[in-house]
Amino acid sequence: MRVLKFGGTSVGSPERMHQVTQLINDGVQKIVVLSAVSGTTNSLVEINTAYRQEGNKAAHQLIDQLEAKYYPFIKALYKSEKALAKGTTLVKERFDLLRSFDTATFDGDDEKIILAQGELISTHLFLYYAQEVGLDAALIPALEFMRTEEGEPDLPYIKNALKQTLKQIPSAQIYITQGYICKNEKGAVDNLRRGGSDYTATLLGAASDADEIQIWTDIDGVHNNDPRIVKNTQPINELSFAEAAELAYFGAKILHPSCVLPAQKEGVPVKLLNTMDPKATGTIISRNTAPAKGIAKAVAAKDGITAIRIISTRMLNAYGFLKRVFEVFENYKTPIDMITTSEVAVSLTIDDDANLAAIKKELTAFGDVEITPNQTIICVVGQFTQEQAGAAIKVLHPIQHLPLRMISGGGSKSNISILLDTQYKKEALVALHKGLFAAAAHA
Repeated sequence: MRVLKFGGTSVGSPERMHQVTQLINDGVQKIVVLSAVSGTTNSLVEINTAYRQEGNKAAHQLIDQLEAKYYPFIKALYKSEKALAKGTTLVKERFDLLRSFDTATFDGDDEKIILAQGELISTHLFLYYAQEVGLDAALIPALEFMRTEEGEPDLPYIKNALKQTLKQIPSAQIYITQGYICKNEKGAVDNLRRGGSDYTATLLGAASDADEIQIWTDIDGVHNNDPRIVKNTQPINELSFAEAAELAYFGAKILHPSCVLPAQKEGVPVKLLNTMDPKATGTIISRNTAPAKGIAKAVAAKDGITAIRIISTRMLNAYGFLKRVFEVFENYKTPIDMITTSEVAVSLTIDDDANLAAIKKELTAFGDVEITPNQTIICVVGQFTQEQAGAAIKVLHPIQHLPLRMISGGGSKSNISILLDTQYKKEALVALHKGLFAAAAHA
């Protein structure tokens, strides 16, 4: 069993759907997880906003506009009148459902139902085409087995429910299902939010004891730096689960860090592949990977960071001080990214400043508080063991000419993090790329 996930761009046109059916028709039994057709989820978000803020008329206008895009889509997707009729009926039913909501009674549950329609439409349309071209395909509705408990995936439930669902159609070669959507512990339609369809794929890979999880997008794996900023970046063939999680958390265009965990727990390798270039090697994420050719494997950057520094002589030789500081952030559900300490000060970073004013007010009880916005964390990922001499020097040397606000290492064997003002981000990424990878490439 394999699990393959295709994102919105991979199913964003009839031609792309045609291509996906060719990619999955290889004789291996698989679960295919699909996102909504590209652009659909954004439109559904706008429809939700219209129902909440503008009224039924405005919402219906947006619904009409989105529906109108689907009829030429399905006309180009199918060759037979039978498949076209099924697709037309499906689209009409789903958009009639979208029109059935009312501003006067609209609530959060209605929003979740509306957001689910993108995946429900794409999977049904894709199923009809797969069957039209003769694939042994069956639909397994995600709402039958994907469930969360207090916002987190309930993997034991998913395992059992998926097993029961597959038992009903054991001989199918291809199982098609929706990414992103699920039900919560109350039985209401919900979604996985973080990582969306990628999360669905890794959860199903773990739940089905899959041999492999494949995430198909529009890029050829993970690059060793941000190709939008740095020239001549290279794809990385192998990453460990820990390295992938670090890169994902610190801004690389890769799986959401939460998505890595189910595959890591069950030891299922994850391949990141390019729908536009299926022959590209891509990136494989697994437990055992080859070491980096040089000191580092990749660099990623995370913007929108706020630095907070608390200076207090009461911290000197005091126990419990940091615990009380961290409790302030816990009370406001604000995660901390980086932290460094001295005898009389603690510096840390956050990427969510929604409650910054309240947090600062409470922190002033401990000492002087300095807030610095517009910061960037640059994460250098590699294999930095305690026995490895000179690693930090090699990482920092290329950016010695830049003002660094914080440096964090030792918390992970896979990561050295640097905080600097966002105005220096591009210069830092370029310098690190030249210093860490250019030499290794010619070694």
